[in-house]
Amino acid sequence: MLRWIRQQLGFDPPHQSETRTVYVANRFPQHGHYIPQRFADNRIISSKYTVWNFVPKNLFEQFRRIANFYFLIIFLVQLMIDTPTSPVTSGLPLFFVITVTAIKQGYEDWLRHKADNEVNGAPVFVVRSGSLVQTRSKNIRVGDIVRVAKDETFPADLVLLSSDRADGTCHITTASLDGETNLKTHYSVAETSVCQSVSQLEALQAVVECQQPEADLYRFVGRITVTQHGEEIVRPLGPENLLLRGARLKNTKEIFGVAVYTGMESKMALNYKCKSQKRSAVEKSMNTFLIIYLGILLFEAVISTILKYAWQAEGKWGEPFYNQKTEQERNSSPILKFISDFLAFLVLYNFIIPISLYVTVEMQKFLGSFFIGWDLDLYHEETDQKAQVNTSDLNEELGQVEYVFTDKTGTLTENEMQFRECSINGTKYREVNSKLVPEGMTDDSPDGSMPHLIGEELLFLQAVSLCHTVQISYDQPDCLVGGDPFSHANGFSSNHMEYYASSPDEKALVEAAKRIGVAFTGTSGDTMEIKTFGMSEKYKLLHVLEFDADRRRMSVILQTPTGGKVLFTKGAESAILPFTTSGEIEKTRLHVDEFALKGLRTLVVACRHFSPEEYIDVDKRLNAARTALQQREERLQEAFSYIERDLQLLGATGVEDKLQDKVQETIEALRLAGIKVWVLTGDKHETAVSVSLSCGHFHRTMNILELLQQSSDNECAEQLRRLARRIKEDHVIQHGLVVDGASLSLALREHEKLFMEVCKNCSAVLCCRMAPLQKAKVVRLLKTSPEKPITLAVGDGANDVSMIQEAHVGIGIMGKEGRQAVRNSDYAIARFKFLAKLLLVHGHFYYIRIATLVQYFFYKNVCFITPQFLYQFFCLFSQQTLYDSVYLTLYNICFTSLPILVYSLFEQLVHPHVLQNKPALYRDISKNALLSFRTFLYWTLLGFCHAFVFFFGSYILMGEDTSLLGNGQILRANRQLMFGNWTFGTLVFTVMVITVTLKLALETHFWTWMNHFVTWGSIAFYFIFSLFYGGIIWPFLHTQDMYFVFVQLLSSGSAWFAIIIIVITCLFPDVMKKVVYRHLQPTNTQKSQSLSASQTQTLSCVESMCCYQHGQSGCSRLARLLEQMTGQCKASANNCHASSRSNRSWSDTENFYSNDRSILTLSPIEATHC
Repeated sequence: MLRWIRQQLGFDPPHQSETRTVYVANRFPQHGHYIPQRFADNRIISSKYTVWNFVPKNLFEQFRRIANFYFLIIFLVQLMIDTPTSPVTSGLPLFFVITVTAIKQGYEDWLRHKADNEVNGAPVFVVRSGSLVQTRSKNIRVGDIVRVAKDETFPADLVLLSSDRADGTCHITTASLDGETNLKTHYSVAETSVCQSVSQLEALQAVVECQQPEADLYRFVGRITVTQHGEEIVRPLGPENLLLRGARLKNTKEIFGVAVYTGMESKMALNYKCKSQKRSAVEKSMNTFLIIYLGILLFEAVISTILKYAWQAEGKWGEPFYNQKTEQERNSSPILKFISDFLAFLVLYNFIIPISLYVTVEMQKFLGSFFIGWDLDLYHEETDQKAQVNTSDLNEELGQVEYVFTDKTGTLTENEMQFRECSINGTKYREVNSKLVPEGMTDDSPDGSMPHLIGEELLFLQAVSLCHTVQISYDQPDCLVGGDPFSHANGFSSNHMEYYASSPDEKALVEAAKRIGVAFTGTSGDTMEIKTFGMSEKYKLLHVLEFDADRRRMSVILQTPTGGKVLFTKGAESAILPFTTSGEIEKTRLHVDEFALKGLRTLVVACRHFSPEEYIDVDKRLNAARTALQQREERLQEAFSYIERDLQLLGATGVEDKLQDKVQETIEALRLAGIKVWVLTGDKHETAVSVSLSCGHFHRTMNILELLQQSSDNECAEQLRRLARRIKEDHVIQHGLVVDGASLSLALREHEKLFMEVCKNCSAVLCCRMAPLQKAKVVRLLKTSPEKPITLAVGDGANDVSMIQEAHVGIGIMGKEGRQAVRNSDYAIARFKFLAKLLLVHGHFYYIRIATLVQYFFYKNVCFITPQFLYQFFCLFSQQTLYDSVYLTLYNICFTSLPILVYSLFEQLVHPHVLQNKPALYRDISKNALLSFRTFLYWTLLGFCHAFVFFFGSYILMGEDTSLLGNGQILRANRQLMFGNWTFGTLVFTVMVITVTLKLALETHFWTWMNHFVTWGSIAFYFIFSLFYGGIIWPFLHTQDMYFVFVQLLSSGSAWFAIIIIVITCLFPDVMKKVVYRHLQPTNTQKSQSLSASQTQTLSCVESMCCYQHGQSGCSRLARLLEQMTGQCKASANNCHASSRSNRSWSDTENFYSNDRSILTLSPIEATHC
C-alpha cells in the first residue's frame, strides 16, 4: 500500500541496479534466499487523471494560470469583506470557465482511459504450468513466455525464443512505432530456436540479463544464459533479438518470446513524449497586456481610495444622516479601513481583466484547428492523406514565420530513388536496356544475348547485391512460412517477389543489380543467395556491421562459395575513401563529384579480403564487443574501426531522387512573403547545391558563397571575414551561402556573431553534411538571436525530429522515412507544396482572427468598467455599483461572447486565392504587427473614449430629462424617483452592449449567416433577457432592484433617442477614420480587398451556380436563364463568363472560387470554361 502511495505521488525510487535479471518462465533459483526483483505490470496508462485525483489535480493545474488564480483571490475577498458587488459576479464566471475547461479535459482523459482499457484487456496466450493459457494483456508479467500469432501485435517487449521456422527467425513491421513499412528480420539464439512446442519451452532453463528500460527503440544490450546438460551457454542479445511492443508479426505463423519489459517500462511507452510546451508570440503579447491592465486596475483602485478619503475629510460628507457610522467603524484602524476600501474598489473594477478571454481563446484555437484538416487543398489524393494538427496552440504562429528550415531528402524530393549511373574501377557506366554500358558507348548487342561482365564489374554488382538489409516479400500467402525460401527462386520471376528496404537507396541499388543480371533471391538462416545470370551462388552471412550516423557506412562479412572470407562495405564517400588503400581512388573521387553535380545521391562501395588468421581475430573482437554488458557501443565502434580499414575500392553509385511537385513555386512564394528558406541536409555539398539550384532555392544569378572544409578556428574566422567583406562590396547582388557540417561546428564554437551576420545578409543558406543535432543547433542559433525571429522546421525523417522540436513551429511531412517526424511535429502535411497555403492562407487568417479577438476583449472590458469608475465621482466613491450584479455576471459570458467567437473562427480579410496569388501580403502581418504596442494603445484609448461617451452622453441626454415616460406626466420633483441609479446604469449598459457589438460588426469583412445570427441575435437576446428579468418578480432573488426598470426605460421615446445618438456618436468617427485611411493611406491588404471586391462584384451567387460543374439542379437551370437574360452568361451549355464590366477571364487551369466563400472548404470550384 505504501509503495502504491509513493508511486501515485511520483516518489517511487528508480531501479538501483543497472541491469535486470529475467528468469524465463519465472523459474526462479531454488537454492539460497532469492528475492525476486519487482517489475511494472503490463498495464498501459496514457491518462492523466483517476476518479480519485481528477478534482484536486485538475483544479491545481487550472489555478496555476494567473488569470484564474487572480479571480479566485477576488472571489475570496468578496466573501471575506463587505464589497459593493455580490460574490456571485466573480464566482459564477470563474465557475463557468473552470467547469468548461474541466469538462473538456475530463472528456479527453475519458477517451484515453477507454483506449487504455481496450489495449489492457486484449486477449493473449501465455505458457503457464505446461500449457497455453489465455489471459488479458495487463496480466503479463516479466519472465512470462508469450505466444504471438501472424498479424498480431506484440503485447510487451519480448526477447525472441523461437518461431515456427527451423532457423528461429521471424519478420515484423514497426509501422506503428517509426512508420517504416518494410519487413525486418529478427533472430533467436540457436539454443532456444529448437524449442517450438509448449512442453519444450516449459523445460527450458534460461536467464536473460539486460539493461534497465530506456526509450531508444534501436538500442538493446543483453545476454541470455541457457543451461543444457548442466553446461551454461552464454549468447549476446541485441536489437535484432528484441520484439517491441506495438510492432506486428508478418509472414510468420507464430513465435514464442519471453517478456523483458512490460507496461509503462516498454520502449513504446517510454517514447510517449511529453513535448516541451511551445508558446506563441500572441500568447506572450496577451500576458503583457494583462499585466498592463492589472496596472490600470490597481491605479484606478488606489486613486478611488485616496479620493474617497480626501472628499470624506470634509465634515459634510464624512457621516451623512442616512448612513451614520457604528461605534465599531469609528474605532477601527485607519490602515485596515484603507486596505478594506482598496480591496472593495479592486472588486468593483476587477472586470477590466477579462476572465473569459482564456476560455474563448482556447475554444477558438481548438475549433479553428479543424479547418486545416477539412481543407481539401491540403489533401493528397494519391496517398489518401489529409493535413493533421497535433497541437492547436500554435495556429496563429503560422502567420508569423520569418525563417523556414527544411530537410532535402523526402521533404523537397520524393524519396523515390532511380539508379542512373555508376563508376566501376575508374570507368563510368550507365544503365541502358537493363545492361551496363560504359560512358561513350552505345548498347548495340542484340536483344536476348548474354552480357559479359569482367571481374571488377561482377565483384561490384555482387557487393551491391549482398551488402544491404533488404527483405523479400513473395506474392503467394505464407510462402515464407516454413520450407526453403530459395525454392521460390527456382521458378524466379519479377512477379513473384518484391524488395522491401528501410532505405530507398538500398532498394534502388538491389533492383538495378537484379535488372542487370545479379539478382538477390533471399536469405535462409545465415545463408544469402544471389543468381548471376541464372547461376545460383550461396554466401554464408557471418557478421553484419550495422549502419550508424557517426560511421555513415554499413558492412557485411561473408563466406564465399569457395570458402574465402570477404567484407563488403558501402557508405558516403567521406566515410569510405579515407580508409581505402587500393583501387582507382582519384578517378572514383572525380566521378562521385560529377554525379553530385548532376544532383544524384552518391554511395561508394569497397571490399576487403581476410586471411584465415585475420578473420579469427576479427570474429573474436566482434563477439567480445557484442557480449559486453558495459560500454557495448564504444567497444563495437572500436571493433568496427579496426575491421573497416585497408579497403579495396570497387566503385561508386549515382541514384536520382526526383523533386516533389511544385517545390520551386512554393519556395518562390515563401521568398516573396519575406520568409528566408534554409535547407539543412546530410548530403554532400555538390548534390545539395545541384538540388538547391533545381528547386529554386538558389538562383542561377545568385552569388554563391562557400564556407567549406575549414580545419581550424582561425581559418574559419578569416573565411567568414572575407565573406562578410564580399557581401558589403556586392550589396546589390543576392547572395547564397553553402556551409558544411565540419565548418559549421567551428563557426558555432567561437564565431557565432560573425557567422550570423553573414547568414542574415544572405537570401538563401544551404547547410550540407549535417548531423541531426547540428540541425537543431542551427535552429536554436537563429531562434535566440537578438531579433528573436519566429522559426519553422520541416522534415520527414527521424533525423529531423530534434530540429522540428527546437523550432517555434514544427511541420512533419508524411513521407517514406517513417512517422517519427509526424509524431513529434505540431502540424503534419503530405507534401512540401502544401506549406505555402498553410502559411500564406491559414497562418494569415489565424493570426488576424486571434489578434483582433485579444484586442477586442480588452476594448470591450475597458468600455464595461470605465463608466463604473466615472460613476464613483458622482456617488462620493461610496463603492456603489452602476450595473446590476446579473449584468455584471453575464456581460462577458452571454451578451458579448458569441459574436467575437464566431468572428475569430470565420473572419477573412482577403479572399484565400488572393492571399496565395499575392504572397507579399504576408509581410503586412509579420513581426506581430497587429498586436504592436501602438495598436494595443489605439484599442485601449478607443475603449476609454467610448466609455466616456456612454457615461456622459447618458448623463447629459437623460440626467435632466423631465419626461422619462414620454407622456409628460412626471414632474421634475419626482425625477430622481423615476430616473434613479438603476435606470441610469441600465441605459449606459444598453448603449454599451449595442456599441461594442456593432463595433465588431464594423471590423468584420467576411459575413456568413452565422455572423449575422450571433451579432443581431446577441443584441436581441439582451433585450429579451432584460424584459424577462425585470418584468417578473423572481421568488428566489432576495432583492429585485431591476423590477420594471428596463420596461420603463424602453417606454421613453427620449431613451430610445439617447441610445441612437450615443451609438452613432461612438461609431461615426471610427467609420470616418476607416474611410479616410483607406483612401489616403491604404495598406497592401486594403488594396487587395478593393481589387478582390471589384473582380468579384459581378460574380454573384447566380453566376457561381452557372459555373458549377457538378450536381446541376433546377436552381442551376434557373440561374442560367437569369444570367442569359441579364447578358452575363452565354446560351452555350458549357460556357459562361462574368460581366464584361469586370474584364475578368478564367482559364481552364485556374482555380475558380465560389462567391459564397464557404470557410469549411477553401477549395476552388472546378469550372468548365469560366
